[in-house]
Amino acid sequence: MADCWTVRAEVPREIARAALLAHEDDASWPLDWGLVGMEIADDRPEDWFIEAYLPRPPSKADMERIAALFSRKPPKFAVTKLEQQDWLTLSQAGLEPIVAGPFRVRTPDFAAEAGTIDFAIPASQAFGTGHHATTAGCLTMLAAMKRRGVHARNLADIGTGTGLLAFAALALWPRAIATASDIDPICTSVVEANAAANGVTLGAGPGAVTMVVADGMADPLLRARGPYDLLIANILAGPLEALSRDFAKSVVPGGHVLLAGLLTTQEAGVRAAYRRAGFRLAARIVKGDWSILWLRRRSAR
Repeated sequence: MADCWTVRAEVPREIARAALLAHEDDASWPLDWGLVGMEIADDRPEDWFIEAYLPRPPSKADMERIAALFSRKPPKFAVTKLEQQDWLTLSQAGLEPIVAGPFRVRTPDFAAEAGTIDFAIPASQAFGTGHHATTAGCLTMLAAMKRRGVHARNLADIGTGTGLLAFAALALWPRAIATASDIDPICTSVVEANAAANGVTLGAGPGAVTMVVADGMADPLLRARGPYDLLIANILAGPLEALSRDFAKSVVPGGHVLLAGLLTTQEAGVRAAYRRAGFRLAARIVKGDWSILWLRRRSAR
């Protein structure tokens, strides 16, 4: 147990994501420093904080090193002393392995566990480690789909982030053709690294994941690989509503969509948009303030 100091900044989600990835690429980052980043609150998904943990009062050079994680103008930092804390444990709070259905998601600091579908995702990739309620809910719902007889031969994960949900779906349906997409180009290298670390094959054929950069369904390859048996989208309520008609065009009659990233207060609007697009509710999970929806496209008459 020892004193530690935190250097904290509150920033938009995309800036936090970029800083976390810059930290991961910084091979010279001090081994006795910690860094975490996550949402400020469950009902504020676009507002994040970045917090560095140091075993000493931060010097001017230390502050400059932390500021260098931000490619644009550095944010305003708040420095706080935390007395008699196990700062390393504190910096990793909330990042214990999570279990959702048959899945176990952990950081590389933890060992794999036999008898589970195990994935290791670095803690710095907090926007897709499985620790958020929406991601864990999607993992649980995917397992429920499998138990209830869903057979996915062609699937896509829209807004994939770390690639975790695409990997999980492929683990359940190992002969499927899988496509992962994200609007952020930096996710390409993240997905590639996580695929290598978890033994997931990248490629175009059955049992492999193809990664594309796309805004929604606006990508020629993403459209050409459809229509899909299963679309997964763990994003935000607004984009989900806007994509309802595009998803309807991209899913086979009787096919499935798994939607997350919406608060329970936003569920009615999302469900109404998908009902108008020809979907019906198959199941829902509520985790805290978040809804996870399994919808099925109505079969053509």
